[in-house]
Amino acid sequence: MNRALKDALARALGTAIARARPLSGGDINDAYDLALEDGRRVFVKAHSAAPAEMFAREADGLRWLAEARGLRVPDVLAVGSSGEAPFLALEFIAPGRPRADHDEVLGRGLAALHHTGAGEFGWRSDNFIGTLEQPNRPTETWTEFYAERRLRPMVERAVRQGAAPSSWIAAFERLFDKLGDLVGPAETPSRLHGDLWSGNLHVDSQGNPCLIDPAVYGGHREIDLAMLELFGTVSRRVLAAYSEIYPLAPGRDERVALYQLYPLLVHVNLFGGSYVAAVEAALNRYR
Repeated sequence: MNRALKDALARALGTAIARARPLSGGDINDAYDLALEDGRRVFVKAHSAAPAEMFAREADGLRWLAEARGLRVPDVLAVGSSGEAPFLALEFIAPGRPRADHDEVLGRGLAALHHTGAGEFGWRSDNFIGTLEQPNRPTETWTEFYAERRLRPMVERAVRQGAAPSSWIAAFERLFDKLGDLVGPAETPSRLHGDLWSGNLHVDSQGNPCLIDPAVYGGHREIDLAMLELFGTVSRRVLAAYSEIYPLAPGRDERVALYQLYPLLVHVNLFGGSYVAAVEAALNRYR
């Protein structure tokens, strides 16, 4: 940890740093476990070239998720602006082993989060997924939001930077033409984590699931569940517990690949063309 970041943290947290231990596992940000002189333990993520407002938007998102009281999220302690050493300081949640009923707690907690609602398809400000700007200007329908605020910007970006073939423009236009028939029954906006892959599920010292690293907005709840399945599995126990609180609409299994298109496009833009084949496989299901 460099001196500028250490000094900025000390000012924001009101005490000196006794120890800063780097943590591994992040693809985008540097992460640290801090011991403060006043005895507190703090988790910090930092990125020397973070886009303006990236950490502030994440902090807003964490607070919004916490309002739902569905699953535990870390308390926000401080945010460093892009004008100094950009960082986000959070409550340190010590890791543990999943409790025996972890899947049921997760399913019910996600259902409670989603059922809290969002008021609109979108959010009060744009935010970020990874380091990519995520537009959130509200729309009247989920179909329009998913096409115009999620898929189209990522497709155009991927083609523009040469990570994807230009044929994607026409291929996705064909998908957009029939998207209204594919997205499922109309639902009110759910309060979404927005980047819910398995790496953003943490287990605390009591064995309870916790949510970290959100990219929040109001949208269709199936996109959170589809993203959770993308790089892992969602057990039947999770889905059964979820449905006890907030039953899923018929045909959900047929829409999983549709809702995995967005995170796959994000990965194309963040990590390169190795994800192009996965996007095309998902897209081909809906030709």
